[in-house]
Amino acid sequence: MATTAPRTKPAIKKRGQGRPVSGENDVGRERLLVAAEELLREMPPSRVTISRIARAANADPALIRYYFGNRAALLVEVIDRVTGHPRLEARPKEKPVAELGAHIARTVQLVRRAPYLHRLINDELEEIGNKEARERVRGMNRDVVDYYRKLLSADGGVDLVATDPLFLHLAVLGASDFFSSAGSLIRELLPEGADLEQSTADFQAFLVKLFLDGMRKR
Repeated sequence: MATTAPRTKPAIKKRGQGRPVSGENDVGRERLLVAAEELLREMPPSRVTISRIARAANADPALIRYYFGNRAALLVEVIDRVTGHPRLEARPKEKPVAELGAHIARTVQLVRRAPYLHRLINDELEEIGNKEARERVRGMNRDVVDYYRKLLSADGGVDLVATDPLFLHLAVLGASDFFSSAGSLIRELLPEGADLEQSTADFQAFLVKLFLDGMRKR
């Protein structure tokens, strides 16, 4: 999926009992989305229920249905927030090979920040999401494939070899996702006392080099 740099998250402030009112303590769409996003950073999607989101936001569960209609629609909006999908550039601002490297790096960062994101996309919404939610998620992935296709087209074979954009998407996402989901295994394999954050940065640089070196024209 498409990625952006980390954003500062608005703090959730507790409110008292009763109907939410306008102002800084208002329980609106944004506050519910922040609560859901924070929960998805900590636990599998199956545990992020309407009632749990409402408790985290100190809100009435009815507000979730009011703003989003259902849980699946809320979760798709969380995906939009985390990935920055609506801001996926259609055309690279930099040289295509540099933009590709930057995009791969952002993907590693995204998956590290939101380790349950792709489980949400691949399992949760595909199995229990409504038709609209599933189609929206498929559209997000198609857009990333199209983004890669446009990058490769913009390069025009100058720096990069011909590559299937679908396979590129799957390879970048798969490598990034495994590094995040296999955290316990990686910690076991790293030297004792190794800094996991530094290892993540090192893996990010390695993955960018691996893909770009493999795709560069000789």
